[in-house]
Amino acid sequence: MKITEHIANAKDTLFSFEILPPLKGQRIEDIYNVIDPLMEFKPPFINVTYHREEVIYKRLPNGLLEQKTVRKRPGTVGICAALQYRYKVDTVPHMLCGGFSKEDTENALIDLDFLGIDNVLALRGDSMKNEQFFAPEADGNRYAKDLVQQIKNMNEGRFLDEELQNAGKTNFAVGVAGYPEKHYEAPSLNNDIEHLKQKVDAGADYIVTQLFFDNQKYFDFVDRCRKAGIKVPIIPGIKPISTKKHLSFLPHFFKVDLPDDLVKSVVGCSSNEEVRQVGIEWGIQQAKELKAAGAPAIHFYSMGRPDNIVSIAREVF
Repeated sequence: MKITEHIANAKDTLFSFEILPPLKGQRIEDIYNVIDPLMEFKPPFINVTYHREEVIYKRLPNGLLEQKTVRKRPGTVGICAALQYRYKVDTVPHMLCGGFSKEDTENALIDLDFLGIDNVLALRGDSMKNEQFFAPEADGNRYAKDLVQQIKNMNEGRFLDEELQNAGKTNFAVGVAGYPEKHYEAPSLNNDIEHLKQKVDAGADYIVTQLFFDNQKYFDFVDRCRKAGIKVPIIPGIKPISTKKHLSFLPHFFKVDLPDDLVKSVVGCSSNEEVRQVGIEWGIQQAKELKAAGAPAIHFYSMGRPDNIVSIAREVF
């Protein structure tokens, strides 16, 4: 079932979450151990991230450096298929512009369609560590809106090979990312929302936000989107803070601000166990307010740690 259908049929705010594929060499049981405790809350869908290749440099015996491309988290498509089979739940694989030619993208989408996976989250993706700015693959999609357009073309039976006759149509619902505190590359929030509208105009069916800790930023973001003519569902994404390191890591990595009250509470903790409890309490209040405001779903970024999300969900769902 499509995410939009889940939302349309729901009588209350839905619970969903996102998982990371296991590192290369780890087993899928590691994923099951994360998911099993969260199934108590009957998520209608689970997102599975995709991590593009990384470039590393290996020093050779002669002192020169050898460039090597590696993938540390393979398996998104296989994991999605396994989760749908095991849990009878819809999965949402992340599709990236980075690392894919348009032909690669089409082939991946055909595989997903064969597996009965009819939801994808279309993302541009980040630049590689050795790049200052994002660079698409040769003959790849440069922006998320271009990826959305390619997916929608396939939904209409239009493939890269224009000579195909009577081509079967795919049936994907397409999600895209939204940034309540704006994408870090955007010059302003209004400009960022203009780009978001381009993704929706290209055919995006719903939006999932970057994580945030101040609900007012989400409410303001939704209001700005509606005024800009964006009418699709906007799902808030949240993540409970759990260690003191998050005070510096989260703003740096996700380009988000932490509310002063939250920062003061975390600074006053004497252990990460106390921080974890602060994060749970903050997450409960966030989720309750979002649910009371009628959010279509609340999407949790688990980062492989389900315990604090379980604690929050038991108070909210």
